[in-house]
Parts: sequence; C-alpha cells; structure tokens
Amino acid sequence: MSFPGLTSLPAVDHPALVAPRVAAALASWPDASGVAVVEIDPDLADTAAMSAAYDLPLDTGVNCVLVAGRRDGEERIAACLVRADTRADVNRTVKQLLDVRKASFLPMDRAVTESEMEYGGITPVGLPATWRLLIDARVPEVPAAIIGSGVRRSKLLLPGALLAALPGAEVVEGLAG
Repeated sequence: MSFPGLTSLPAVDHPALVAPRVAAALASWPDASGVAVVEIDPDLADTAAMSAAYDLPLDTGVNCVLVAGRRDGEERIAACLVRADTRADVNRTVKQLLDVRKASFLPMDRAVTESEMEYGGITPVGLPATWRLLIDARVPEVPAAIIGSGVRRSKLLLPGALLAALPGAEVVEGLAG
C-alpha cells in the first residue's frame, strides 16, 4: 500500500517511527502486518496540509477526534474515526452513544497527556482500552486509509477495514455528516 511521494514501510518493523504506545499496540495486534508507516514533514501533519502537500485525496484521510461527556459524575470518553472529508456528529450521534447530556472535544492538553500521543498524530491504535472506539460506517470502505501514528512526523497507512477490526471498535452508521 502506497501513495506517490510517500515511502511505505512495515509499521511493525519500524517502531521508532511511531509513538511508544502505538508500537506496543502494533506488536500485540494480530492484524498489524497490514499496517504501513510513512515519514512526513511534521509541519504537514494536519490533514488538509498533508493532503495538499502530498497530493492526496481527502477521502483517504481518516481523522481521530477525542470526545468526552459526563453522566452521573462519570466521565465517558470516545475516540471517533471519521473520513477527513466529513465531520463527527458530536452534538447528536456521539452524545447519544455516550449517553451524556453534553459532548465536547477533549481539550488538547488532556488529549495529548492521556493518549500519550502528539497533537496532530493521535491515532486509534494504542488508545486506552477504557475509551470507546466509534468508527463511522464509511471508514471501513476506504481502501487505503491514512491515520495518525502517535507522532507528527509520520502516518500509518492501512485498509479502512482493519480499523473496524481494532479491539473494541464499534462501526456506527451516521457518526459523521
């Protein structure tokens, strides 16, 4: 799996190119052999900048956004995976799935600290097992998805169907609009 201008390497063979938590998750995931890693300019880690610089269609990018809400004093956190050409429906679908009154994006400092990943590189691979993993139903259809690697200087490439195979993954119709 590759894109012009990006050199794909087997992610399990290059743990130094991903966050430690991501490397550990890949090492224990049976499907990790289907995951590649590509080095990028860290200044281009944001989806729009990377897509423009490397001439990638937006529908290949899959964004991971972290959302939280409270119910009965208990915080509920979810990682939501949506194609880069869509947006997570936080105010309706995510709120209902978390069963909270109000759902908000996790503040950047908390997202970075609690995921143990860099902002702009947060990925569903290796997130805390207590967080729900919600995947928009269009994501598994992406033949070659580009997602974060836990660091800004690289990205993971994998079939969208593998994202649905991540431990705890829940594929949701209408998660994104």
